[in-house]
Amino acid sequence: MIHYISTEGLTLKKIEEIINNKMDLALGEDAIARINKCRDYLNAKMETQKEPIYGVTTGFGSLCNISISKEELSQLQKNLVMSHACGVGDEVPREIVKLMLLLKVQNFSFGYSGVQLETAQRLVDCYNSDILPVVYQQGSLGASGDLCPLANLMLPSVLGMGEVYYKGVKTDVSNVYIEKGWKPITLQSKEGLALLNGTQFMSAYAIWNLLKAQRLSKQADMILALSLDAFDGRIEPFYESLHKVRPHKGQLDTAAAVRKYTEGSEIISRHKEHVQDPYSFRCAPQVHGAAKDTIRYVASVVETEINSTTDNPIVLPDEDMVISGGHFHGEPLAMVLDFLAIAVAELGSISERRCYQLIDAKRGLPSFLVAKPGLNSGFMIPQYAAAAIVSQTKQYCTPASVDSIPSSQNQEDLVSMGANAATKCYKVMENVERVLAIELFNAAQALDFRHQEGLKSSPFIENMVSELRKTVPFVEIDEIMYKHIHSSVRFLQAMEVK
Repeated sequence: MIHYISTEGLTLKKIEEIINNKMDLALGEDAIARINKCRDYLNAKMETQKEPIYGVTTGFGSLCNISISKEELSQLQKNLVMSHACGVGDEVPREIVKLMLLLKVQNFSFGYSGVQLETAQRLVDCYNSDILPVVYQQGSLGASGDLCPLANLMLPSVLGMGEVYYKGVKTDVSNVYIEKGWKPITLQSKEGLALLNGTQFMSAYAIWNLLKAQRLSKQADMILALSLDAFDGRIEPFYESLHKVRPHKGQLDTAAAVRKYTEGSEIISRHKEHVQDPYSFRCAPQVHGAAKDTIRYVASVVETEINSTTDNPIVLPDEDMVISGGHFHGEPLAMVLDFLAIAVAELGSISERRCYQLIDAKRGLPSFLVAKPGLNSGFMIPQYAAAAIVSQTKQYCTPASVDSIPSSQNQEDLVSMGANAATKCYKVMENVERVLAIELFNAAQALDFRHQEGLKSSPFIENMVSELRKTVPFVEIDEIMYKHIHSSVRFLQAMEVK
């Protein structure tokens, strides 16, 4: 299957389809035409314009007032990529590197960047062949774009320098070039800047984080429904009529999901002695719902960003202008990535509270969900682990977007730190998945005690627990728990979520 890159742009749903179906990329006819038109215009502009053009006939950043001779323009662009490849720290996951390639090609397809067609095509070829550059997580200030990580992305892809993963093995890219019969691309004016200026590192992380957040949000509702029934909770706080008087969409959606998942449960429909449930159950529609609304808002911002031209300067052939602006600035992404981290972190925080309620010897459940508590510690420490993860997650939620450190001789005097927001948000997603897996582990154990009372939950919940039990057993007496927690994480990762 092939996805044709076009000026129609991308949606999160389309990107998910491209990823899940392992689709190859190809440049559509409109993208090819626009790329060629922009490059031809820029070549002609350089022949006629006497005034310096930033990044085209000048140096970069605070060196923008230094003019470069025509003979040195290609070397200028090559030097830019080499000198800016300063990434450090952990490697960027390969699935995110692949997204970076996709988004960069999409950026070029709009025809405002001035790159050669062969440059865009080389990125397509790398994507299709799974030639994935080694990119590092640290080094970007989120303005002027993601300079460091994009330089590390382009160094092997375009210039044939550095390392890549190919056929699952890290190797010097020169070996891949020999196998493919490729030669390094000779960069033309402005191309190095087009390759490095942009928000594709932040955007790629944002897409991965959003797709994960959407999945975690749905799974949180499923596990909430299981915990609610295992805790012998009340369904009234999830009634639609209640939420219509405070009709936030996410709140309504959460309540509807829990009603659907618990439909047909003997436990949820039986008489309750208790009048109210703790907030972690009773207020779950409000908390889960606020996260849903935030995810939806962040998605709208990110979809705008990935369908924009974010390098600099912007080449506008129809207006006969080359304008140096600030579209590379990551502030729009930095703020929403901080917001997304906060929203999803709350799903983890409320999940851990439900874990605690389930082990606290309430509603007929034994202490720590195990027979002979005292001799057995049971589920005491899974809740400890969840609490530790939640605490770390809160630290990751300190906003990056309020910080700035000037650079480039104070030419770049306020930066977004959006790259740090992106990588922190990634860690939040991983952490919350682990906390939800621990809640699932706890809640399934608690439900089995309800089964011992002769009670059943809904068909949906019983089926979910039955599937979990294929890899995660009921715990009769103390045993090694970390393996079961890891199995619960893998269960969530493999679970079909619609």
